[in-house]
Order: sequence, then C-alpha cells, then structure tokens
Amino acid sequence: MTTAFMTPAPVHAAARHTGRARLWWLLAAGWVAHVALRLWLYRYHTGPVANPDETGYLLAARWLAGGPGADLTGSTFYQGGYPLLLVPVFWLTSDPVLAYRLVAGLGSMAAASAYPLAYLLLRRMGLGRRAALITAFVAALSPALVVFSGLALTDAILPVLVLAWLLALHDLVAYGSARAGAVAGALAAFAMAAHLRGTVVLGVCVLAVVVVWIRRRAVAPGRGRAAGPASAMGSAVAAGPASAVRVAGPAVAALVSAVVVAVAGKALNGALGAALYPGGPRDLSGLLVSRLTSLEGQAWALSGAAGQLWYLVVGTWGLAGVGLAGAAATLVRRSAPYAHRVLAGTLLLTTLGIAYASSAALPDEHRVGNYVYGRYLACVAVAWTLAGLIVLVKGGRLAVVRHALAAAGLMAVTGGVAAWYAGDRLQRYAFIAFDFPEVIFLTGENDALNLVEASVPALVLLACLTGAAFLTARRARLLVVGVLALIDIAFTAGQAPARPSGGADWLPAPPPGRVAVDRRVRWNIWVPLAYRVWWTRIEFYNGRPPAGACTAVVPYGTAPPPGWATTGRGGAQMGWTTWSNDGCR
Repeated sequence: MTTAFMTPAPVHAAARHTGRARLWWLLAAGWVAHVALRLWLYRYHTGPVANPDETGYLLAARWLAGGPGADLTGSTFYQGGYPLLLVPVFWLTSDPVLAYRLVAGLGSMAAASAYPLAYLLLRRMGLGRRAALITAFVAALSPALVVFSGLALTDAILPVLVLAWLLALHDLVAYGSARAGAVAGALAAFAMAAHLRGTVVLGVCVLAVVVVWIRRRAVAPGRGRAAGPASAMGSAVAAGPASAVRVAGPAVAALVSAVVVAVAGKALNGALGAALYPGGPRDLSGLLVSRLTSLEGQAWALSGAAGQLWYLVVGTWGLAGVGLAGAAATLVRRSAPYAHRVLAGTLLLTTLGIAYASSAALPDEHRVGNYVYGRYLACVAVAWTLAGLIVLVKGGRLAVVRHALAAAGLMAVTGGVAAWYAGDRLQRYAFIAFDFPEVIFLTGENDALNLVEASVPALVLLACLTGAAFLTARRARLLVVGVLALIDIAFTAGQAPARPSGGADWLPAPPPGRVAVDRRVRWNIWVPLAYRVWWTRIEFYNGRPPAGACTAVVPYGTAPPPGWATTGRGGAQMGWTTWSNDGCR
C-alpha cells in the first residue's frame, strides 16, 4: 500500500519539471519572435532620425566608452543611464552606421523582454498560465514597444524598466522579499539616472515603500490577516518583534539600493555634464518655477497633463482608460489583495506625476505636441494595457461595461480639456508626425491633429474589445486578446518601412582630420554631424577656422579665406558647404 501511494510522486515531480521547461522554452521562443519582428521593422535604419535626442544619447555613450564627445552647451541634457547601457557597442566598433545598427538591436531585445515580464505580472494578477502567455505575447506588440524599440532613445527601455519595477514592487509587498526590494529601489533610481521622468518613478517608489512599511508596523499583534492574503509583510508584523525586523528588511533593502544607485547616477550625470555641456545644458528650472507658482502656469501644466492622458487612452485603443478605471476601483476596494492595491496606487500616482511634471517643464515650442503628446507616458502605456486586459478578461459583464464607459468618459473629458486650452493652436502650430504614430494610424492623416476624428475610431476599437469580452463567457475571454492582436498587427504593418531611395547625402562627409563648424550653421546639421565624425570632436568657431583644422563646415555662399578652398559640396537647399585646408592635402 505504501509503495503504491508513493510511486506517483516522482512522476508528478517530473511532470512539473517538464512543464517548467516547456514554459521557459515558450517564453524564449516568444522573445526571439519579438526581437526578429523589430529587427525587420528597422532593417533600413542606419543613423539617427529623431534629432537631437538620438544623437545626444549616442554621443554620450561614445564618450563614456572613451571616444570623442561633443560640445552640446545650451542643449537639452541627455542623461547617462541609457547611454551607459550602450557603452559595449562603442567598445566593439567606432563605425557610426554599425554602432547604430547594434544599438537598434539592443533596443529590440529590450523591448522584446516585455513579453516575459508581462507574463510574470499577469500571473501575479491571477491569470492562468495559458491565458497569461497569450495575453503577454500580444501586449508586447503594443505601439509603445514597437515605435521606439529601434531608435537610440531612452523610450526604448523605459516601458520594460517600468514593468520590471512593478514586478519587483509587487513581490516586495506580497512576499516580503528583500531581494525584490533591492531590485525595486535600484530600478527606480536607475530610471532617474536615465530620464527626468524617472525622478517621479523614484519618488513614488520611496513613498510606496515607506507607506507600506509604516502601515505594516502599525498593524496590531493578532491582526496581521487584515492586510489580506497577498501580503507576507502584514502577517510578519503580527508575529512579534523578531518578525517586525524581517518586515523592515525588504523596505531597508529598497531604500538603500535606491540611495546607492541614485548617488552613482548623480555622479555619472555630473561627469557627463562637465564633458559634453561645458557651458551648461538648457536650463528650464526658471520656467518650471513660474509654471508651478502662477495660475497661467498651472493651466498650462494641467491641460498638458490632460492632453497626455487623452493620448495614453487613445494610443492604447481605450485599454489604458479601462485599466485606469480598474486601478481606481482596486485602490478603494479593501477586499482586494493588498499588493494589488499598492500596485494600483503606485501606477496611478506615477502616471499622473509624469503627466503633470513633464507638462509643467515643457517650453512652448509652437508645436501641437506641446498640448497633446504621447511619448512621455509611453513608459506606462504597456502596464496600463495589461491592466485593461485584466479587467476585460477577468471581470464580469457588468464590470466590463462600467469600465469601458469610464474609459470613454475619461477620453472625452481629457480631450475636451486639451482642446479647450489649446484652441486654434492645434491647427496653427507645427504638427510633427513623429509625435503621433497612433493617431496617424487611427485617422490616416499625417499632417494634422483633430481630437474628435482620432477619438471616434479609438472608441470604435474600444467597443470591439468590450464587445468581445461582453459577448463571451469568461472561459472564452481570450477572444479579447485576439481582437487586440488584429489591431496591433494592423498598426505594426503600417510601421513597415519602404526601401530608402537613393539620393544626395544631406550631411557633410568630411575626410579624416580636424573638423571645424561655423557657429552660424544650423543645429540640425552640426548635431548629427558630431556623431558621423567618429574620429575627433568637432570644433566651433567664429570668423576664421582654427589653425590645424582640415575641414570647415560653413553656411552656403560663404567665401573661403586665404589658404582654404571650397569643395562644392552641399548647396543652397541644404544650407551648408564645406571648405578644405590647403595645408592638409
């Protein structure tokens, strides 16, 4: 009898091992598929297209790797966290084209990592293994993970960084894991080292850890279960003083790792600023103070935040609105697992903080993106897509309808506020297509923004997703994921590049030697040129080129001084020409 009952145990253990191995193979295969898709999408990219941002990060990475930098005085400060990850690329090669292709490959791999991270988050939120695998794979096709993955921008890694941070924060609260606490703090501090949006992430992280710590210490002995089954920290407090020390462990680990990484990030950015911004970067602190301390500034900041929230909802086909409504409901529902409530509050506060702070610090550049913009909240778009999918896949029919209506209402209110404040500036100011990929997909127009024309198709897509959830039983709710897959595939197909046509090079191509640039040359020429000239740091001058320079880049039509000869390159349309130094021939 005993033998009969014990023999199945190894069989079950082997089955579990096989199941785990199959799971990791599926996750690996999905990751490879996502990488391959992005490499195909960006196969024709050979250099920066989003200037000066891409070039600023690439120059920082090259300098950190020991190569020449540039003088970016007066420009936006491009922080060193993301360039630090690119340093190995510039150790491998100094060729700017090959380096850029490798950077695009790294961005593709980072974006594809959203798939396993999304799977783990969905499992933490209660989805079954099969549903989580399929849902996470489709969520990794989100526009925020496609548009920026092949570009040298911090936005290529921020969505994945946020997912990993949320996962670590969940495990800190749910399991009392010191390791998860250390990871959560380090990721939040690294986000601050990579971009100003990370300052909000770090602030919210510290606030969440402190609030959870204080709340757990305040739980009276014998009442640990009040926190719900998803929190190991609460039950530990109830167990007595020794366990209270263990509760402090994860929080202390999170705060210590955050401080260490934040200090290192500050040192990194300080060194980068001294090397690449000797005259100082563009200073927006005065503008930020005026925005925060005046009624007109508050109107700008709040309306801009509303415009960003509108874009977040529209750019996720309404799913972010569903997720926002679901997170608000979870936050106030005391019966929800405590870790889920912490995550809901954390993501809400992070989103609102980024929207408000980034809008308050944004100068008026006379472009439509000053009033409606999607890039700053793209870092949380995937997390909100997952939140919306959880509501549609797991919620009852009535809950699905309520959340969808709330999403539609949020879209209408935020869009209305943005349109009211911006007025006719949405038509008069410059429309930059790069700022509006999802809107262009929805409207088919790549030269203007109409909030109503963009909202209507977004509502139609939301209705399709909601209908798929409402009309099917919970066991068949993966139909929602299928509908989302069709939408994302259509969007991705629209991003497929055409083979570039040949034509004249719009940038100077100087030969080896010192390169000098007349200060009258426009920034959109000299900034990308600083990356193309990989062998030396370009020099700026007024009047006559510096002695020893071999090539000078000047405004078109400028006559060369004695000892210099015009090359005939460039032209009036390009706005530049080059001179060569007779002494360098």
